[in-house]
Amino acid sequence: MLMTGEQYIESLRKLNTRVYMFGKKIENWVDDPIIRPSINCVKVTYDLAQDPEYADLMTVKSSLTGETINRFAHLHQSTEDLKNKVKMQRLCGQKTAGCFQRCVGMDAFNATFSTTYEIDQKYGTKYHENFVNFLKMVQEKDLVVDGAMTDPKGNRGKRPSQQVDPDLFLRIKERREDGIVVRGAKCHQTGSINSHWHIVMPTQAMTEEDKEYAVAFACPSDAEGMFMVYGRQSCDTRKLEEGADIDLGNAQFGGQEALVVFDDVFIPNEYIFMAGEYDFAGMLVERFAGYHRQSYGGCKVGVGDVLIGAAALAAEYNGAHKASHIKDKLIEMTHLNETLYCCGIACSTEGYPTAAGNYQIDLLLANVCKQNITRFPYEIVRLAEDIGGGLMVTMPSEVDFKSDLKVGKNGETIGDFCQKFFVGNEAACDTEARQRIMRLLENICLGAAAVGYRTESMHGAGSPQAQRIMIQRQGNIEGKKELAKAIAGIK
Repeated sequence: MLMTGEQYIESLRKLNTRVYMFGKKIENWVDDPIIRPSINCVKVTYDLAQDPEYADLMTVKSSLTGETINRFAHLHQSTEDLKNKVKMQRLCGQKTAGCFQRCVGMDAFNATFSTTYEIDQKYGTKYHENFVNFLKMVQEKDLVVDGAMTDPKGNRGKRPSQQVDPDLFLRIKERREDGIVVRGAKCHQTGSINSHWHIVMPTQAMTEEDKEYAVAFACPSDAEGMFMVYGRQSCDTRKLEEGADIDLGNAQFGGQEALVVFDDVFIPNEYIFMAGEYDFAGMLVERFAGYHRQSYGGCKVGVGDVLIGAAALAAEYNGAHKASHIKDKLIEMTHLNETLYCCGIACSTEGYPTAAGNYQIDLLLANVCKQNITRFPYEIVRLAEDIGGGLMVTMPSEVDFKSDLKVGKNGETIGDFCQKFFVGNEAACDTEARQRIMRLLENICLGAAAVGYRTESMHGAGSPQAQRIMIQRQGNIEGKKELAKAIAGIK
């Protein structure tokens, strides 16, 4: 059953998720002004699925049940599915100008589905059956599931089993007949607080010595022993200011990251998808990373569309839109943004079926996609800041623009002076419109939305070096050498 956006909000109220922020427990986190914009972002994925205009993109027939489900809970069945995923992500980015948080779970579904199948083929386990039953429940109830992969890692020069503190990588602490007890944490977790369930995966390939860290499972977000510490964002406390609107830049939507702590959490057998099969940890990581690097060719492009539009409006509001260098910068921003989209579509088009039956993207092209994502959004942001001008970071507060404090010799208020001196192209906008577009630019380039656009473009789905390692593995240099030998006549 497809939930509405409002039903999703109400479903979160039924959870007993433990959330901490600024040193205190947040009892009503659903309505907290700092957290709520990120919830609104997820809500959009439900609202769009209810809209007939977007139904073909946002919904699909389940390969498991035949019922109509949200595409965010789907197992990709073709290259067309893979392309539609990217198109859906671009749409959601356009509608929110932020991180809508459901991509991680979708990518975890597809990676876990195919990997558990291959584990079972080798070891005769029942992980695949466990996962299929879990995903059927998720699809039936239309739930949000967070994909949790990144461990704190501690000393990066040491493997999980070599760390001074064994909890720095999430691990199996105890094995029981009816399940396992896990301990550790996952960092930088996108949308964790806004999710009904979590899928936890290992963060890297493991050796036999690390087998207790080779663990994958599902658990509800309010499981006993599990809690979350909300991550700070630039300009986040603006949301706490009374009557805050213009200064927020994007008052409606936002992203979310958190530290998720597993303080001896019990996982029943039916929700375990890997428990010591260390030789498959690398496969699960590689497949998830590939899907998630594909995702960035959609979501970041959608936010980029909004940023390009905001920069174009800023130029118009400044009265500089006819200048040739402004036009050229907007062309370059568009070129970079569409190149990212091309990469997302290309790795989807070259996808192929796994042994389990769902479709995997082309790993080389997915990593090329994400490698470009670590660079191009930074240039798009630089050009947007160039076009917008310094006012996007030096403008007085919304309170000053509305202030009735008299300071002028003729009785003018602070608000009068702000309105007077920050006027732009009168034919295109009033002063408030100029304020709003400058704050939107600030939000995407430097503020809270930068978490889901600029900085996440660098580190989300793996840092640049992670993609370069995969490009080296997938690049087939030896095959290219043979091509060169054949042309050169070398036997």
